[in-house]
Amino acid sequence: MKDKWLVGVDIGGTTIKLAFLTQNGAILRKWEIPTDTSMNGSNIPDDIARELRNQLARMGQDRNDVLGIGIGAPGPVNIKTGSVDVAVNLGWVSFPLQERLEQATGLPVVVDNDANIAALGEMWKGAGEGARDLICVTLGTGVGGGIISNGAIVRGVNGSAGEIGHIAAIPEGGAPCNCGKTGCLETVASATGIVRMAMVEVHTSYESSSLRTYLETGSSLTAKVVFEAAKAGDNLASKVIRELTFHLGIALANLANGTNPQKIVIGGGVSQAGNALIVPLRQQFVRFTFPRVAIGAKIVLATLGNDAGVTGGARLALDACKQKMLII
Repeated sequence: MKDKWLVGVDIGGTTIKLAFLTQNGAILRKWEIPTDTSMNGSNIPDDIARELRNQLARMGQDRNDVLGIGIGAPGPVNIKTGSVDVAVNLGWVSFPLQERLEQATGLPVVVDNDANIAALGEMWKGAGEGARDLICVTLGTGVGGGIISNGAIVRGVNGSAGEIGHIAAIPEGGAPCNCGKTGCLETVASATGIVRMAMVEVHTSYESSSLRTYLETGSSLTAKVVFEAAKAGDNLASKVIRELTFHLGIALANLANGTNPQKIVIGGGVSQAGNALIVPLRQQFVRFTFPRVAIGAKIVLATLGNDAGVTGGARLALDACKQKMLII
């Protein structure tokens, strides 16, 4: 008898990514749909269920061919109930995602934070493959993260472990963060933070810079532009990158000193800078890390891209089904 499929789902503020995967982690089909945030996102479970039914029918399959669904949500999750405590972009507060999706699909569902399942995906089939102890950091509009210890996601007492973006990077006088605090790592290590720091430099320094020239054309500054300017030798841009890697290096060093990871996986849009990010980051990381910890940890770029969430969701479902002895 053929192995049943797994479903991985990654809910974002604008799109929902879905995929069918084998139990070995191979993606059979992947697609995405718009995220309907009307009516406080109450239609999302039904939208997902309908999409799964339609795609299964197109492939000549039905729900009996599916083992379970693993889903990542953008917010803290009560892992026991599968309820999302809060997801501001979706309008969710104590939203019973697991219950609603199980009712809509008739399939077992397990829910976790989206950054956690991305880390799980990278551990299973991505840059973290072969490591059972790792830290995954996503540098995008914000800074997300997931921590895996001995092959298991670290969730903490209320599902809020791994909030790497909200480590205090600048204790006093830092920029405001969306969480309500100031000086979080997210304010200096995200794409948004990089642009903010670059704008400060441009407006407070008298030094000539290609960034200033770029802005004078009416173009909007991006993290990519800042990295490209730094590569070309622009002093202001290089200063911003040094600031970014300094704070990120300290944060990762402190996390690593507490977890002793084998790999630190860096993903998200900012990671596309490649060695322009990784080389100075590694230097700062080694500078602040306990020597034995630094020897054991390898900093690598994520490899799964947008597939990390659906891959991790599928692995989440696989592990949950094994625990419930649904796989013989």
